[in-house]
Amino acid sequence: MRIAEALAAGGHRPEAFAAAVERALLRRDTALLEGILAYRRHPHRRSLPEPPVLWQEGTTRLLDHGGPEDGPVLLVVPSLVNRAQVLDLLPEASMLRHLASAGVRPLLLDWGAPGAVERGFTLTDYVAGRLDRALLAAAAIAGGPVVLVGYCMGGTLGLALAQRRPERLRGLALLATPWDFWAEDPARAQGLAATLPLWEPLLQAGGVLPVDALQTLFATLDPAAVGEKYRAFRRLDPDSSQARRFVALEDWLNDGVPLAAPVARECLAGWYGANAPARGAWRIAGAVVEPRAVALPAFLAIPARDRIVPPVSALALADHMPNALVQHVAAGHVGMVAGSGAETRLWRPLLTWIKALPGRVGL
Repeated sequence: MRIAEALAAGGHRPEAFAAAVERALLRRDTALLEGILAYRRHPHRRSLPEPPVLWQEGTTRLLDHGGPEDGPVLLVVPSLVNRAQVLDLLPEASMLRHLASAGVRPLLLDWGAPGAVERGFTLTDYVAGRLDRALLAAAAIAGGPVVLVGYCMGGTLGLALAQRRPERLRGLALLATPWDFWAEDPARAQGLAATLPLWEPLLQAGGVLPVDALQTLFATLDPAAVGEKYRAFRRLDPDSSQARRFVALEDWLNDGVPLAAPVARECLAGWYGANAPARGAWRIAGAVVEPRAVALPAFLAIPARDRIVPPVSALALADHMPNALVQHVAAGHVGMVAGSGAETRLWRPLLTWIKALPGRVGL
């Protein structure tokens, strides 16, 4: 039945219906704009002190987040496309500070924005080069093997490193780590890959995929989410801890990191377009990355409401890793590590797993 016929059947005038729709859309637009304005006016600014730098190569730094020197040492690897601070967001929302206070020593790998050298990096350069040497530095600090904790894309890179250097690791924790890029919606993944020709002029001109382009790609995964979160923020008490956490997260999201052009091409064409990891076609330094080859104890955290990494994409790893413990987390991609329920849902289970790992802590 057509809209006009349906309205007539219900005794509604079409012009009155159109006016009601217009008013409803205006209210939503007004709420969105008010939410954005409230965010921009919020007084919160990041004030956490910068951790000491223990190692640096190029734009990449290894940051010491404290904890006892004789505690289990973690090498924490975030994604290449966001700043590492999401794991140390606020005093009350810092996974790394929580772990340090509980007897673990987290060393955070801060990739930094690609410099002149990193703009030419491939994924092999990052994994077999920069990340490999960061692991060597972390193991030297620990006096023995360490635990690698990878978040999002950092987990995918960490898995590849674990296959190359198992002797330097006691365990591997993968948090919201993508693997099967076609598991939920192959057409959507291939659609993202199909945008690569549109970005080529930017990639060739600057050697990176800019932050604005990356944010556009992420927004296509859930176009309605941006409007909804700002409308919800408008209703919060600006002095509440919930509002402060929202602003801290938005500041982090809006302060992204560009992606080296060769890596952007590999990820869009190879990961999303060809599903190379799940198909056994993704190679680092010439060797296929094979989860079955990683026999280390593994902890896989799977967020149930993840729009960035669909749960089925991350769960694909669990079926191929012989010693994987799966932790289902009732949260989203970011909320899992920095949300109000993160301590109960992820930080504590991860800590329990780390402390139960076999093997020596150090020399």
